[in-house]
Amino acid sequence: MCRSIKTLRPPALAEEATQDEIRAAALQYVRKVSGFRAPAAHNQEVFDRAVEHIAQATAELLDGLEVRGAAHRA
Repeated sequence: MCRSIKTLRPPALAEEATQDEIRAAALQYVRKVSGFRAPAAHNQEVFDRAVEHIAQATAELLDGLEVRGAAHRA
């Protein structure tokens, strides 16, 4: 597990995750999986595409999660 990726849902995050936070987590994931902090020019397109796909999947996941007890914490 990449320790730089933080939990993006309550109660770990008090408010809804921002697009910047989601993209940062996706970037960290792609860096970890690929083994590259920054890809070479010939890999940049596929690297960026992976980050965007993972960010989209993460946003969909967070939108669909039902966190039990979250409504009672306000």
